[in-house]
Amino acid sequence: MRIPTTVTLAIALVAPAALSPTSPLAAQEHTGMYDGPTVLRAARMLDVETGEMHTDAVLVVEDGVITAVNPETVPHSMHDMNLGDVTLLPGFIDAHTHLGMEISATSFTDAVTRTEAWRAFNAVVYGGRTVRAGFTTVRDYGGDVTVELGHAVESGHIVGPRVVPSRNALGITGGHCDVTGFAPGVREGGVEQGVADGPWEVVEAVRYQIKHGAKVIKTCATAGVLSMEGPVGAQQYTLEEMTAMVEEAARHGIKVAAHAHGPEGILAAVQAGVASIEHGSVLTDEIMDLMIEKGTYLVPTTYLADRIALDALPPLVRGKAEEILPVMRVSLQRAIERGVPIAFGTDAGVFPHGENAGEFGIYVQLGMSALDALRTATIHAADLLDTPDRGRLAEGMLADVIAVPGNPLDDIEVTRDVRFVMLGGRVIKHVMGGRDMHSMGH
Repeated sequence: MRIPTTVTLAIALVAPAALSPTSPLAAQEHTGMYDGPTVLRAARMLDVETGEMHTDAVLVVEDGVITAVNPETVPHSMHDMNLGDVTLLPGFIDAHTHLGMEISATSFTDAVTRTEAWRAFNAVVYGGRTVRAGFTTVRDYGGDVTVELGHAVESGHIVGPRVVPSRNALGITGGHCDVTGFAPGVREGGVEQGVADGPWEVVEAVRYQIKHGAKVIKTCATAGVLSMEGPVGAQQYTLEEMTAMVEEAARHGIKVAAHAHGPEGILAAVQAGVASIEHGSVLTDEIMDLMIEKGTYLVPTTYLADRIALDALPPLVRGKAEEILPVMRVSLQRAIERGVPIAFGTDAGVFPHGENAGEFGIYVQLGMSALDALRTATIHAADLLDTPDRGRLAEGMLADVIAVPGNPLDDIEVTRDVRFVMLGGRVIKHVMGGRDMHSMGH
């Protein structure tokens, strides 16, 4: 069996040289996983469902899952960790990331000057930053690299977040999900790459992405910012095409996420039955009413407006960004006021990876409570991603646990200072006295 080059390169980047990955010593020193139960103690623990803040909290973890929460009798453990004056939270979920890239001055030529191996190296580095920032699950959009990254994390070869991958996004010829801006014949795409026109080609493209590992289908319902076409909000896929996409994906138990900026495209996507609207820059009352009725999530990606490197963008792209980003935030504020379902997503890669928690502060600034902001990245995002085994600290859930200083209900900005990260029972970050006691890799 031939291992894909991109996977080989990514694994080689972080593979420990001194120990066999199957030895007990390697398992302990390089994964933070220990035999027997691990006991976590902390000053506080938040129940994100009820909003109750427990004090003198205790979690018991074994075999990668939470086995007890505040038990009357704490089992004896060789690994009893008192984390001190912190709040335990479920690992955060970011429903919109691009771990294979980060905006730079070369971003708009990388498509023809870089290889998938380069994206794989990026995904390893940026995935490491993301999980150490407290984001233990992501829904990532990035081709085969996205799919293989998830496999590498699950097998323990690299340190990164769990991945719900989309593989290639679906879009019209010459649209936002196509590669544009080059001469004819350069980086042309077809159904396999996600470029599909008409309902039948769209169905073929959905089947092909799922065949090769997609667990969600991403589509471009409208034009966008970071591409060489425009205008930014113009509808691209028709209602008929998107309906065919959603219905075919549903036959495989897969949801559709729609990148959408303009109102016509957003409305058509919601009518077609997509699970989430990504960005949602221009939301009308009609759209918001329908999203509430259908339970369609908004994934806002609004922090990037403060952090996108505008100077690195070509004039056409910068103009689109400056036009749409302020409008996006107005729509988000109205969506919060109206009670539109919101799941946390950042578009990380458009701004530096590892800053994902900056999104929380914007939600709170725009009128959301701190508790509801935390719910967007836990129970709401878990619902959107169909991952009911995470997003809460409860018996039987995956042991994806983080800790932040102070009380995030009093100051949401403490989410940007994650002191402890456990992924499936593995301790991969533990900051004590300013030093990470479990630093692994990046």
